Amino acid sequence: MTDPIRRADLALQRSSDLGYEPENTFGGVLSFMRRRYTRDLAGVDVAVTGIPLDLATTFRPGARLGPAAIRAATVQLNERLHPSGSGPCDRLSIVDYGDCALDPHRPATIVPSIVEHARRIVASGATMLSLGGDHFITYPLLRAHVERHGKPLALIHFDAHCDTWADDAPDSLNHGTMFYKAIKDGLIDPKRSVQVGIRTWNDDFMGVAVLGADWVHGEGVKATADRVLEIVGEHPAYLTFDIDCLDPAFAPGTGTPVPGGLSSAQALAILRRLGPAKLVGLDVVEVAPACDHAEITALAAAHIAAEMLNLLAPRCA
Repeated sequence: MTDPIRRADLALQRSSDLGYEPENTFGGVLSFMRRRYTRDLAGVDVAVTGIPLDLATTFRPGARLGPAAIRAATVQLNERLHPSGSGPCDRLSIVDYGDCALDPHRPATIVPSIVEHARRIVASGATMLSLGGDHFITYPLLRAHVERHGKPLALIHFDAHCDTWADDAPDSLNHGTMFYKAIKDGLIDPKRSVQVGIRTWNDDFMGVAVLGADWVHGEGVKATADRVLEIVGEHPAYLTFDIDCLDPAFAPGTGTPVPGGLSSAQALAILRRLGPAKLVGLDVVEVAPACDHAEITALAAAHIAAEMLNLLAPRCA
């Protein structure tokens, strides 16, 4: 039996946005899962895009390099996923839309730039998977998604931190306060929102359900996923995954690591059970490659992103 011919630079030369073609993992132009680079979204189901921002970090910077690291870590994901034996590219037309252009020297332009970038994508009808960047990016992304859907969204939030600390300054960039702002602005419905893996304290969680890391460890992945689905129900939901939800043993390359977190296996197992959720937007954030070791944080983020996309695939069955 003849081995299939390996092509190079599928990010530029892919003949179809569906399916998989072999390419050397160690060579070629890097894109997310070897998908085609394009800004033409006609007929596209999912646009993957980078938001390379880390001006909002409160400890270690470096997440602006996260999108590039996550893309590089997906070279092994040009294939179907274990344990399902299926992959998102079997049924979803997925492209790499490239990165959002940002001017870090003009902080006041950051939010409008991300909102406009997201508007162009969601206006096409494509679902948006954003690669951070620090977690503040979710705030302008939520603004664009709520404009599109016309009502507050449920939030499924994996994190070590609740990110609902009070902040009433209208022009602040802070990756620990954006969900406070989002709730105040009516972007997310706290009664339909849930945070998983939390292990830092806030005197006011603003009505959002919290499934702390200790709860997940004690109750297990099935109970966690069941509770998430119960809270969110059939409400349109935005799924955001801060990589520091994982214990630093599994994700050292992040800006504010906290011991006691989820394992990679726990996180992936929970995500695989969230298929019934009505997901309208997705992001993976806070990968800081300069703090990483052997790329294990980027690898975890890449697999988490791929599993997120697999949740969308049944819609196109």
